[in-house]
Amino acid sequence: MADLAHLATPPACIADFCLIPIGTPTASVAQEVAQVQRLLKHSGLEYSMHSAGTTVEGSWDAVMRVIGQCHAMLHQNGIVRIQSDIRVGSRTDKKQGAKDKVEAVERLLKEDQ
Repeated sequence: MADLAHLATPPACIADFCLIPIGTPTASVAQEVAQVQRLLKHSGLEYSMHSAGTTVEGSWDAVMRVIGQCHAMLHQNGIVRIQSDIRVGSRTDKKQGAKDKVEAVERLLKEDQ
């Protein structure tokens, strides 16, 4: 049987995550989202913000680390509770980024015209 304690994580993944600060003074979380985007800019990872979260690409370990760093940063900035929704995909048959996935669907939709 394989040594599961030393099983490597996937070499690449795409994660879509949404950090939800709980207990902020107002309903707006734009300041917190901007802080997260600044951290991601300095991470060296590919990422793109959308209206309900952020997509980030890289090794499993790097992606999970930067999401954890986003939590830690917001906690340091006074947010005492954060809930996150994270959806992660990985594949081994080919290298594919988030942009590639969107372009594949757009090519199919173009055929509808």
